[in-house]
Amino acid sequence: MNKDSRVLLDTHPAVLETAPAPLALRPGRGVSLFWRTFLLLSMLLLASTVAWLQTFRALEFEPRALLSAQQLATLVNLSRAALVHSDSIARVSLLKTLADEERVRIAPREPDDSYQLYDADAFSRSISEKLHARLGPDTVVARTVNDIPGLWVGFSIDGDSYWLQTDPSRIGPVGGATWLIWLGTAVLFSLAGAALIAGLINRPLKKLSLATARVREGDFQSSQLNESVATSEIREVNVGFNRMAQSLSKIEQDRALMLAGISHDLRTPLSRLRLETEMSVADPQAREHMVADIAQVNAIIDKFLDYARPDHFEPQCVNLNQVIDAALAPLGNDPTLQVSTSIPASTRVAGDAVELQRVFANLLENAQRYGKNPISGIAQVEIAAQTKDNWVLIKLRDHGQGVSPDLLERLTQPFFRGNAARTEASGTGLGLAIVERAVARMGGRFALANSSTGGLAAHIKLRKSS
Repeated sequence: MNKDSRVLLDTHPAVLETAPAPLALRPGRGVSLFWRTFLLLSMLLLASTVAWLQTFRALEFEPRALLSAQQLATLVNLSRAALVHSDSIARVSLLKTLADEERVRIAPREPDDSYQLYDADAFSRSISEKLHARLGPDTVVARTVNDIPGLWVGFSIDGDSYWLQTDPSRIGPVGGATWLIWLGTAVLFSLAGAALIAGLINRPLKKLSLATARVREGDFQSSQLNESVATSEIREVNVGFNRMAQSLSKIEQDRALMLAGISHDLRTPLSRLRLETEMSVADPQAREHMVADIAQVNAIIDKFLDYARPDHFEPQCVNLNQVIDAALAPLGNDPTLQVSTSIPASTRVAGDAVELQRVFANLLENAQRYGKNPISGIAQVEIAAQTKDNWVLIKLRDHGQGVSPDLLERLTQPFFRGNAARTEASGTGLGLAIVERAVARMGGRFALANSSTGGLAAHIKLRKSS
């Protein structure tokens, strides 16, 4: 391959690498519906759980403080009564029993005792206030006495002052560890419930997605969805999808039958035309060209019949130079078209010879019609190919005026005929649409781009055949 052909192929090296497959769906992005639903439900349930726990703690605060104060007041009153009504011997035994079995210790209160009030938090202050109200204003509630921790209640018996010491944990609020256990259990059940609900919501949509993929691949029979599900909305969607799949299946069958019928009906007049051509045309060269055209039309009809059948395409090893020569043959020596090729003789692609001949015939016709040099009035077309990895990159470009960039993507739409810049807006606008779909059926890619040195370039990417 010479230097000019390498420049020709390298003009737009990224076009075929980045062009998406025409018949493939672009990969999805973002979080799936299941995880999005799961996360939203989890956040809702977690927020509800935390709010419930805070509400419960707030509602529990006052009743628990009142109950704790009542228990302490009862304990003080019972201890006071026991000390008042017991003799000195029994009093010693009573004090020992309270200390050993109930962890309640009663000791005299000395004037020089140092203590810290029981007011470290709102709960302890509430208990102290309620004990003052029940036992009298001279009651002292402390959390340490002489640096000894505990819950201390100072009370009087007949003018004598005493301390009652007990364990503060017996009346304290529910500990942080308990709340964490409750919270962890609630979170665990919330997450499990969120996963179950998200799965139930996502399941019919997953089935619909799989059925849609089967319809896209042409498998209409195995894409039926259950029409007897309990959820009315899902049932309506399933019924509508099944009816749509049935309609598409019927349209596909009618299309295949129509193609087969047209192809079948064209064979008889073509056979008569070929016979009349061989018998009535005197010029051998003209007769040879006419017979070749009829043979090409007959081959295209065969492709229509193959296309009407399922699993119609089987890639073959095709010599690229032979296909291009066959596409150039009907053009003859047209003075308005100059074609130069630079393709290695050993270049083979995986495809179909008839389809590839249609591809290059349409591209050459498009270049001849719209890609003429504005100065010379001649369509100069250059065709080059090179092998890269397992692909063959082909580029066909003219030296016309190119196409407006905002119209490039629309050129492959059926019946779209470009803009006024490419002068002769004749034809049906099907040539490039046929090219794109033919290349896609062979597993390749097709893209159009304006050449940096002027004109329109058609890029084709086909699999290499050994």
